[in-house]
Amino acid sequence: MNTIAQSTENSIVTLKDLLADEESRRMYENIKKLKIRSSIYDVTNKCNLRCTGCFFFSSEQDKVARDEKDISLWEDFVVQEKERGVNNAILIGGEPTLYLDRVEAFYKHMPTFCATNGLIKVPRDRFPDMMVGISLWGNDEHEEKLRGQKTFSTSLNHYKNDLYVYYLYTITPNNLHMIEEVTIKIRDAGLKIHYQLYSNDESENGFDWSFEEKKEVKDKMDEMLDKYPDTVISSKYYHQILIDNKLLGRDWGWEECPSVSLDCDDRDPQPKRLIGFQSYASDLKTIHRCCTSDTRDCKTCNDGAAKMSWVMVNKREHMQNPNDFKNWMEVTEMFAKLYQYIPW
Repeated sequence: MNTIAQSTENSIVTLKDLLADEESRRMYENIKKLKIRSSIYDVTNKCNLRCTGCFFFSSEQDKVARDEKDISLWEDFVVQEKERGVNNAILIGGEPTLYLDRVEAFYKHMPTFCATNGLIKVPRDRFPDMMVGISLWGNDEHEEKLRGQKTFSTSLNHYKNDLYVYYLYTITPNNLHMIEEVTIKIRDAGLKIHYQLYSNDESENGFDWSFEEKKEVKDKMDEMLDKYPDTVISSKYYHQILIDNKLLGRDWGWEECPSVSLDCDDRDPQPKRLIGFQSYASDLKTIHRCCTSDTRDCKTCNDGAAKMSWVMVNKREHMQNPNDFKNWMEVTEMFAKLYQYIPW
């Protein structure tokens, strides 16, 4: 505990100084041994929905490569990725549950997270402890308007009381007023929820954020975390970063993003980044620029996972005082819970 953590202009800050209270020491014990190495994989270009605002199709990422159909090549690829050091496979698309054999190729070899719209239930006899993240855009009426189906009630029925499921609620100017309604329904179903902010890649009318609206979003996310702490998996520091697009006085953008694919990262100087991170298309060869779309303007990117990673890779910068370090630990613990490296 007395290891020197950081030297400042006037003093030496030790780990003991940073872990000044019981809650900080608890969080540190939870996360101190974590070495998460993530990459993202498009399982398929196909989907069983066409959702208004989906960046995958609006940026035509479904057209950059064709699905690899040979399952033996998926198996070989996953083994190579494991050898490369990946220990957290994040499966997206398209809709991954359309091709469970490809999902299983990952699941057999490493911890796997499957992002889904929730229409197809992941069979738990085949994937007993695979993390499932369900995309959510509002209540049933709102989902039907944006997605063509009442997907929320369908997924709630599929996954009630499932310990390895959470909802990813993408907040827009049009669904913020529903946040408590859906959070309560998720709580009552014995599930969890996490929030992120919408990036208007398609320039949809009514989906752009004003400064006043973003401030309202932060206040509402903070309120939900306070009212439903056993249901909402989040952090007020994460909310602040998400809304302000600033980290310890530095502005978000291409020069700061930690989630640029290694093979696409020609930035000089190199920022702090995720070790070995790549984002693969479904041909297992083509590599996307980053964790979102190849066409998104980095300055206006609101991706929650990228903002979490931004905090996490800047550990040393948060070791100047106990409050900053506690903020870093909260976000790191939140990330680890969302991928079930530590329990809820």
